Amino acid sequence: MEIKVIRKAAGILTLAILMGINLFAQERNDVIRAYNEGAKASSTDPVAAINSFENAITLADKVGEGATDLKQKAEKVLPGLYVKVALNSLNEKKPAAEIIQAAKNAAAVSEKYGSTTNKDNAGKILVAGYGSLAGDYFAKEDFGNALATFDTLLSINPDYLTAYYNKALIYIKQGDSESFEKDIDIYLEKLKAANDEEKVSQASTMALEYFRAAGSQASQADNLDEALTLLDKAAKYGDDKDLFYYYADVYNKKKDFNKGAEFAQKGLDLETGDAEAKAKFYYQLATAQVGKGQTAEACTSFKNALYGPFAEASKAQRTNLKCGDN
Repeated sequence: MEIKVIRKAAGILTLAILMGINLFAQERNDVIRAYNEGAKASSTDPVAAINSFENAITLADKVGEGATDLKQKAEKVLPGLYVKVALNSLNEKKPAAEIIQAAKNAAAVSEKYGSTTNKDNAGKILVAGYGSLAGDYFAKEDFGNALATFDTLLSINPDYLTAYYNKALIYIKQGDSESFEKDIDIYLEKLKAANDEEKVSQASTMALEYFRAAGSQASQADNLDEALTLLDKAAKYGDDKDLFYYYADVYNKKKDFNKGAEFAQKGLDLETGDAEAKAKFYYQLATAQVGKGQTAEACTSFKNALYGPFAEASKAQRTNLKCGDN
């Protein structure tokens, strides 16, 4: 009797073991199936591949150690697939918000599974996404959001130089000279560190022209001290004949005729054009000479200024000075 009981118990145990083995095999087969589906979709449908591989990982967790190999393989390919989805959204010019979210997802998955290369690639796509979003705001003249987005972009990649340039353009449009100066100085510093001489020249010229124009406007409004401050800021970025002309104009208005004559002559020395091109510098030089009591010299300079828009005023000045044929 006891032998029959023992045999029956052994049979039940064997059946249980066989059922367990079959169940394990079935569960591992489910993991294999999900993994293979992901592998098949990887080259054509990265979204579907992601879903299959993530399903394989979930199933593998239920199986345990018997499916660790498949789980590890799935985890290895997932970051690259997320990056591919993000890159596709960028290349297909999807809405900026969609690109940004896809890049953030890729970065998070890459971080989770320790894929440094894919995390770096996700970061580059994220920067591009924010650049696209900022561009959208800029096109709509929503400058506040554009600036905020560029700042977010720079918090991710402080060396993304295009963001500094675009911020500078916004500050010009806003007439925010203080912010423009801070931004363009950072931009130039980074360009010089990168030995990008061509862009250094372009950015310096932009800054010079911006502050030179602002100085000219201040001079026209008779805000002479402000004009000099702005012209001095322009001079930080280089010099040119037109900057010297505006310096001469302001100093003559301030009755500092020595400096007026000095800058008029500097501008004249740089001007290589015809007589009409030189007329404005001769006019400022003559004005300074009048202020200094150099009548004969002023008559000669006003004669050289008898061209273009300065002709009428120069003629009147020569009459007042009784220049005669000189």
